[in-house]
Amino acid sequence: MDWVGRVLEWLALGFVLVLGVVVLVSLVLFVIDRTQTGDAIRRNYPVIGRFRHMFTSLGEFFRQYFFAMDREEMPFNRAQRDWVARAGEGKGNTVAFGSTRNLNIPGTPIFVNAAFPPLDNQFAATAPMLIGPYAREPYNAPSIFNVSGMSYGAISRPAVEALSRGAAEAGIWLNTGEGGLSPYHLLGNCDIVYQIGTAKYGVRDEFGRISDEKLKQVAAHPQIRMFEIKLAQGAKPGKGGILPGAKVNDEIAQIRGIPVGEDSYSPNRHVEVDSFEDLLNMVAHIREVSGKPVGFKTVVGAPEPFQELFGLIRERGEESAPDFITIDGGEGGTGAAPMPLIDLVGMPIREAMLIVSDLRDTYGLHNRIRLIASGKLVNPADVAWAITAGADFVTSARGFMFALGCIQALKCNRNTCPTGITTHDPRLQKGLVVERKYTRVARYARSVINEVETIAHSVGVAEPRLMRRRHVRIVQPDGSSIPMNQIYRRSDPADHVLANKH
Repeated sequence: MDWVGRVLEWLALGFVLVLGVVVLVSLVLFVIDRTQTGDAIRRNYPVIGRFRHMFTSLGEFFRQYFFAMDREEMPFNRAQRDWVARAGEGKGNTVAFGSTRNLNIPGTPIFVNAAFPPLDNQFAATAPMLIGPYAREPYNAPSIFNVSGMSYGAISRPAVEALSRGAAEAGIWLNTGEGGLSPYHLLGNCDIVYQIGTAKYGVRDEFGRISDEKLKQVAAHPQIRMFEIKLAQGAKPGKGGILPGAKVNDEIAQIRGIPVGEDSYSPNRHVEVDSFEDLLNMVAHIREVSGKPVGFKTVVGAPEPFQELFGLIRERGEESAPDFITIDGGEGGTGAAPMPLIDLVGMPIREAMLIVSDLRDTYGLHNRIRLIASGKLVNPADVAWAITAGADFVTSARGFMFALGCIQALKCNRNTCPTGITTHDPRLQKGLVVERKYTRVARYARSVINEVETIAHSVGVAEPRLMRRRHVRIVQPDGSSIPMNQIYRRSDPADHVLANKH
């Protein structure tokens, strides 16, 4: 039994060594914590104080798995994410026993079911909608639900490729984001909306202005269906950006039209656009050069600017109008933005869409300007609400990120995304298998569209764009609900005419 004694001796020796290392490390940390001056907790409670930071860092992960209820978490709760996950896998989204949603929260939309809804043979597929009747190549957009702007650079190569292939399979469009057109956007052969940001990546000359030659080259791609001028986005209205030179490799430089290895700045607005006159001139110029429909993306801060815009369009003629306007809500997302802008600037989409759609229709532009709603609209009820509020189309970025496998790790602004979506680390990108993920993208899009059509049929109309505000009731603070068309009444056109004259 001598070997038993030797094993015990080795175990005892190992324990003493481990204990010695622990004591030594603790003493070193004690000295470091006691002498440092940046953290009061660590200075007053050496070693032990370090656990506070660790628990704070881990808290955001533990909350979503162990502590937060299904509908409590922000920015997206577990119920929303799980719906997208099931839709992406092609699993049924039926649930048992009852809803977990609290229907007494003020602002909750409740759709009004019809007494005698359409029969199965009275449904209609959502019809394509024409965008850009004055463009040489109008776009007959087939889908009410599409992929919002996410730049190559902000998201990874496999993520862009999966979105492109998934969009093609689902028959929806893909917005490039402001980072230019990469080869990966084209791989799936889907319809593409080319976004022109303030830095005009991909269509810029050496001075950062629009190059007509490059614009024609981009427009020559048959997949490019429209151009979107980005004025602002919901997460950071009025804020430009910087692409660090360390990220500007040969490929990014080629795609964006900037020097390799140099910092690239995006101004907080288009430097040549000082007024709505300038904006309409830019729209007309890009439409003339490209031959494609042109619109713009912005955030609503107040109704007055849109009164001015629509009044100006009426004076110049409807052919001068943008072919579409994308309204991004203040709750929109991004890879990185200052917290005050994310939290406090820009109207939420649920107010903004109502304001803009009312003004558009008041000025007689309902059939000329298409409205696209964006900003935290990821589930069928969100999309259906936006259409009843006046949107012709809905786009989503984060919904499709969830379809790609996003777990809301909140690491988009770092290069450590664990799912490979917003990282350029090849090791992490390996986790995103394009062949697997593009089918999830397509299934998610189809599921949203199918369930929005189901809601439309339930309220008594044949297809989604026939839904109106009277088909939705909004829960009030006392728990009762009021039809949305009684809360948000369309104002008298004469009011806007008078306001425009003065």
